[in-house]
Amino acid sequence: MRVIAGRLGGRRLLAPRGWKVRPTSERVREAVFSALGPIEGAAVADLYCGTGALGIEAISRGAAGAVMVDRDTRPALGNVHNLGLSDVVELLRADPVNWLGSAGQAREFDLIFIDPPYRIAPDVAVALDRALSGALAGGGRVVTESAAGSPLELPSLEPIRERRYGRTLISFHRQRQTGE
Repeated sequence: MRVIAGRLGGRRLLAPRGWKVRPTSERVREAVFSALGPIEGAAVADLYCGTGALGIEAISRGAAGAVMVDRDTRPALGNVHNLGLSDVVELLRADPVNWLGSAGQAREFDLIFIDPPYRIAPDVAVALDRALSGALAGGGRVVTESAAGSPLELPSLEPIRERRYGRTLISFHRQRQTGE
């Protein structure tokens, strides 16, 4: 598994064996970032970051920084350190839903990736949907990855695009426009 493009393009990402992570495939990451277009200077949150592949790809392509949140950040920690990204990546060991919805989380993000374990996506969808409104900057976007048969529903956001890659469903959202 490698970083697809940008200043870190071609650099290797590690996915430790035996750990319960499901890294976003290179094919899917390439499609996601192609659809997103330029992201220079973006503030990024990578929720359920796993190995950190999505946040690291964003940094490689010009994002200003990334906050990576997961209950276990060890898979991402190795990649962040190996790629020398400690100065632009903040790793937080926390439940992503609780962190996003906490009163202390007063930051806004231009781009939020949400890739929960497929089996819990339906259980966390309502809480995520509720918490996203305070974390998404004006004009910001949310990209979710879920099982095609059990999509992560975020009804408060406007769906922009949806693509299926085998059993994986990638959905792009933004804040609903006034009057919708």
